[in-house]
Amino acid sequence: MAKTIMVVDDEPRLVTLVEAYLTQEGFRVVTASDGRQALFLARQEKPDLIVLDIMMPEMDGYDFMRLHRKEQETPIILLTARVEDDDKVLGLELGADDYLTKPFRPRELVARIRAVLRRMGQVRPSAQVLRAGEITVDRETHTVQVAERYVDLTPSEFDLLATLMSFPGRAYSRLELLDRIQGVAYEGYERTIDVHVKNLRAKIEAEPRTPRFIQTVYGVGYRFARD
Repeated sequence: MAKTIMVVDDEPRLVTLVEAYLTQEGFRVVTASDGRQALFLARQEKPDLIVLDIMMPEMDGYDFMRLHRKEQETPIILLTARVEDDDKVLGLELGADDYLTKPFRPRELVARIRAVLRRMGQVRPSAQVLRAGEITVDRETHTVQVAERYVDLTPSEFDLLATLMSFPGRAYSRLELLDRIQGVAYEGYERTIDVHVKNLRAKIEAEPRTPRFIQTVYGVGYRFARD
């Protein structure tokens, strides 16, 4: 069955272009022109992935993500005409898995969509349940517990935590982590990992500013602490 991609953007020409390209690549495509319409459509269609513009009328991409993340953990790729890092970081902090800056090449968008979907459907031969200290990650049920508390993670946050916990003490570079969780690594998107790590620490660490579990390896990247 074809995967369903929801494209949300208020530029009709762009939506038509992306829809045609994704349809040609074998995806089923549904479209919305603003965040409010997208919320309704997401509830009805249950898309496998959302391609989301930031600047839209009625409800922008940021507000859409705030509301949608309370209901579903659908992977989201942001499309943005903004070039400021703060705008991209805000999108990632709200739960986006990746972003592309307009103008973009349709082939790159397709590659990123396929990478995220491949990661979501990947069957991992390694241990399904990972434990370290008070943290338990269950890959089969896609759940995370810290002590007795369940923690909601985005797909990218979940895969990042599982990757780090699989080899405690091993230092990963940012590019290596990008490749592990997205299937593609672009040097310009290394800061994506920093934002995901910041979000993870806020959710699983008792003191995010002095993390016990996810440690920074200066000049390299990150590692999960050994017991």
